[in-house]
Amino acid sequence: MARKTAAMAGALARLWAPWRMAYIKDAGKDSACFLCSLPKSKKDRENLILYRGKTCFVILNKFPYNNGHLLVSPYRHVGEIEEMTDAESLELMKLTGRAKKAIQRAMNPNGFNLGVNLGRAAGAGLPGHVHMHLVPRWNGDCNFMPVLGETKVLPLTLLETWDMLHPFLK
Repeated sequence: MARKTAAMAGALARLWAPWRMAYIKDAGKDSACFLCSLPKSKKDRENLILYRGKTCFVILNKFPYNNGHLLVSPYRHVGEIEEMTDAESLELMKLTGRAKKAIQRAMNPNGFNLGVNLGRAAGAGLPGHVHMHLVPRWNGDCNFMPVLGETKVLPLTLLETWDMLHPFLK
């Protein structure tokens, strides 16, 4: 059995997932805050911005755990939830609910993970800018690929996901 598992792991280690390289190369680099820079452009589809509110916006996660994984963020560069204005806090939650409803209608998941990572030790990839993660989940969406092969299979491209969700957020 151990021999079969080693052979399987060897085969899985060679799966092609080139989109991950951009994330790996950028990890740990001090670069411009994408949550500040992307909304300044008006190229919403190209930048994966699904919806713009008054104080917050909805954007697809460029390195998703599942198709439909998105972020809800204030425009303002703020690193702590207690530093958010009342308007930002309210709109962050309202847009999260609106995005959940859109994903439900467009993709029909069985559940959701919702969370905020505050600080690098808590898993924040961008600790200086508060943002909410909304991840749709399906029964059985965690199969042998991420467990044994450390590879997640996503059946849709980011732009296909944007095209699917955007009509429900207009």
